[in-house]
Amino acid sequence: MKDENGADSEGSPLGQLITMESWRIPETSVRRTVKGAVRHLMAQLRQGIAPEEEPFQSLDDLPVLSERQRERIAPYPDYFAQARTLVASLETLRTSGAFSRDVALIVAPPFSGLRESLVRLPTLGPDGATDPWRLVAPPEDLCMTEAQARQWWDKQDLASAWVIPELGDFWLRHPAGLALIPELLRRVAAGETGPGIIGCSSWCWQFWSRYLPDAHLGPLTPAPLDAERLGRWFGNLSILQDRRPLVARMADDGLYVLPIDDPDDGSRRKHAGFLRDLAIASRGNPGVALAIWQHALRARPEESAEAEEQTTDEAGRYRECWVVHMDQLSLPTMLQTYDRAIGFILHALLLHDGLDEERLAMVSDVRGAPLQLALSRLVRADIIERGDASRHWRVTPLGYPTVRRHLLSWGYPVDEF
Repeated sequence: MKDENGADSEGSPLGQLITMESWRIPETSVRRTVKGAVRHLMAQLRQGIAPEEEPFQSLDDLPVLSERQRERIAPYPDYFAQARTLVASLETLRTSGAFSRDVALIVAPPFSGLRESLVRLPTLGPDGATDPWRLVAPPEDLCMTEAQARQWWDKQDLASAWVIPELGDFWLRHPAGLALIPELLRRVAAGETGPGIIGCSSWCWQFWSRYLPDAHLGPLTPAPLDAERLGRWFGNLSILQDRRPLVARMADDGLYVLPIDDPDDGSRRKHAGFLRDLAIASRGNPGVALAIWQHALRARPEESAEAEEQTTDEAGRYRECWVVHMDQLSLPTMLQTYDRAIGFILHALLLHDGLDEERLAMVSDVRGAPLQLALSRLVRADIIERGDASRHWRVTPLGYPTVRRHLLSWGYPVDEF
C-alpha cells in the first residue's frame, strides 16, 4: 500500500500494531547467524565477484553528512502520514475482529513517533466515516485532589473521536500529582467515554500498569522494526525530499545496505549485516535506529553539497552514500562516576517523557546546585538535551540505549521494550 508520497506505508513504524504480549526484541540466534553466514559465503562463491565489485580502498575516514545532506538522505518522518497510517492500522484490526474496544490505548517506547503523530490527528480532518479528532490537553496544574480530577474530566468532551497524544503529560510522580490518570482510566474501563485514542510512553505505562493492576485496557503497541522493515523505512524516508532512490554501501568493503531488494534484472547484490545489527542495538525502536543511522552515514568529498547539484545521468538515477560499522561509531556513554541524583533525574525524565526544570526538581527531589550540576554533566555527555520551544529536558535518542541499560543495572524499574 502506497501513501501520497509514493512510499510503502507498510514500512511505517506505526503501520503494524500488535498486543504488548506479542512484542519481541529483534534477535538473531547464534545458529541462524552461522547458517546465514554459510549461506552468504556459498552464494558469493557460486555467484562470483564481478570486477566492478572487487574490494576497494576503505572509505572509513569519509566526513559525516552535513545537516543539509541528512535532511535529504535521512530526514525525520512525515508525522502526518504516520498519523494516517496509525488510524488505518486501527481500522484494519477492528475490521478483522482482532480489536473491538472503543478506546485504543497505544503504548510505545520513547522516540517511536507516537506522540508526534497523534498530536497531528486533529489537523487531518474527518475521513467521511469519523468525526474530526479532538485533542485533549492536560491542565496547567497537575496537582489536584480526586474530587478535583473528577470535576476536570467532567468538563472535557470525550463523547467521540478524542485523542490524548501522551498520557505522561497528565501526571507527576508526586503524591499530589496522581489523581487525573486513575479517573480517566476508570471512565475508559467503565465505557463512560466515546471512541478515542490514548498514546502512552512505555515508561509511563510501566508505572501505571503496576499502580492500577486491575485496569485491563488491552493496550496495543507498534511492532518493533526488524532489519527488513528498517531498510524499507529508511528507503521511504530518503525519497521524501528527493525522488531518487538511495543506495547505501558499507564504507570498508562496499557491501550493500540499501536497497534491501536485489535488482529487477535478476542479479544478486551482496548485503552487509548492518541493518540486522542496528535492529538489535536499537531494540527495534525507530527513533533510536534513525538517530544511529544518521550518525553512521558518510559521503565522499566529491559528493559534497555542491557536487549534489550536478545533474549527470549517473547522479540522476540514484543518490549514494556510505555507512560505517556500528563498532566505529562514537555513541554517548554513561558518566563513569555514579551519583544517585543521576539515576533519579533520568528515571523521572523517562517516566514523564520529558519535564521542565521546576517539575523535574519536584519529581526527582533533586534541587538547586546538585540538579544544575547533574544536568550540566548529562548535557556534556550528550545523554540529555533541552528543547528550545518547550524548555523540557529529555533523554536524547542516541543516549537512550545506555540510559536504559544503566537504569536497569542500578535497580530501577524499566519498560518492557
